[in-house]
Amino acid sequence: MDKKRVVVLGGGPGGYTAAFLAADLGMKVTLVDENPKPGGVCLHKGCIPSKSLLHLSKLIEETRDAEAFGVKFQPPEIDLNRIRDWNSEVINKMANGLVSLCKQRGVEFVQGRARLLDSHSLMLNDKDKIGFDYCILATGSQPVCPPLFSNIGKRLLTSTTALELEEIPENLLIVGGGYIGLEMGTVYASLGSRVTVVEMTRELLPGVDRDLVRVLLSRLKTKFKDIYLNTQVVSCKLSQNQVSVQFDGPENLIPNHYDRVLIAVGRKPNTTDIGLETTKIKTDEKGFIIVDKQFQTAEPSIFAIGDVIGGAMLAHKASAEGKAVVEVLAGENCSQKKHCVPAVVFTDPEIAWCGLTETEAKNSNRKIQVAKFPWGASGRAQTLGRQEGVTKLILDPDTEEILGVGISGVGAGELIGEGVLAVDHGLKAKDLAQSIHPHPTLSETIMESAEAFYGKATHIYKKPRK
Repeated sequence: MDKKRVVVLGGGPGGYTAAFLAADLGMKVTLVDENPKPGGVCLHKGCIPSKSLLHLSKLIEETRDAEAFGVKFQPPEIDLNRIRDWNSEVINKMANGLVSLCKQRGVEFVQGRARLLDSHSLMLNDKDKIGFDYCILATGSQPVCPPLFSNIGKRLLTSTTALELEEIPENLLIVGGGYIGLEMGTVYASLGSRVTVVEMTRELLPGVDRDLVRVLLSRLKTKFKDIYLNTQVVSCKLSQNQVSVQFDGPENLIPNHYDRVLIAVGRKPNTTDIGLETTKIKTDEKGFIIVDKQFQTAEPSIFAIGDVIGGAMLAHKASAEGKAVVEVLAGENCSQKKHCVPAVVFTDPEIAWCGLTETEAKNSNRKIQVAKFPWGASGRAQTLGRQEGVTKLILDPDTEEILGVGISGVGAGELIGEGVLAVDHGLKAKDLAQSIHPHPTLSETIMESAEAFYGKATHIYKKPRK
């Protein structure tokens, strides 16, 4: 009876990570989610199925690129039914694994929808009352769909429905040039769609360093039919079983017709109809739950993590926050050091970064020095036929401390972990420069970026640093 009773609302990466750690530390845990199995949007409708499709996309593109090496493949035959089945198999295998982990840890998993009744109880499925000592809200987010697109029926796709692959549209319009839009555009372009991307700002991936985006943009221009920047959709309506779209932008575009329109303009928190009004919990003007540095809401017994509190909407961020909350509940001395959160855009090529970006440094007038290594000088990149990439370090010119790392190129997401370690532990350029990296690998580009800071990179020439 002396065990802490913890209820976690939301079975995504943040929720189940918190639930598992709480159980490991001896707490009595109930995990609630609307899906029949844990995993949340990330597993069932987001990260995992999208990365499965991106892997297929990469395979298709590699067969096309191989012709330059002297190996020619026949055009692939696309079996949508088998692709959907394969994707479902991946999801089910991982979901069943989470079910087993719940049982092994003694976590009670309950399918249903919960609403808070007060600071120490909630109602499950409008019939069962559950009490708790602490509650962790990890209810996630959902796609935003502007009213402008509400009248096109099944011709409308979101980041969720686009993964169902009902068909491969001949002409696909993607509204939003962020990472979700570009990732899904990459998939559909590989499968045969003529993809048009429209972005209301002047650049794709707003906020990401331009030199990293340029590497991606040069390839997307060869894969996508059109990319319209500084452009908005002003009219969208059904016309003869297609979607007629009018644009407003600098290019005076004529109206065009598309088979499907994918909306990727952002996400909103799942904070409605969960009973927040019965507690002291406060939200901001966009509906995100307000928390303190320990992720505690204005209700001392209730915490919130992940997408529902805003910030970077990333699964690994939510997982880290879930662990932090449970450590607080366990009375452990949690480190107040703020860890950097890596971000990855899983396009082809990928873009990954962590810590301070060059854009952020410029906006805050922070003094930095940038050390770059072009992948054209990488032996491994040359053997892959993908020498368009770049690796860079953001450094303090006085202390030589690594403040941030940015990578654009194939497999960038697999390389950024070394950058996270360097930033979190305050490593200096010499620490990376003096670490022996295997040859030939793309990881050498991190080492040679550090060497370039001192003007000592083997495979590029740069005047030595004074």
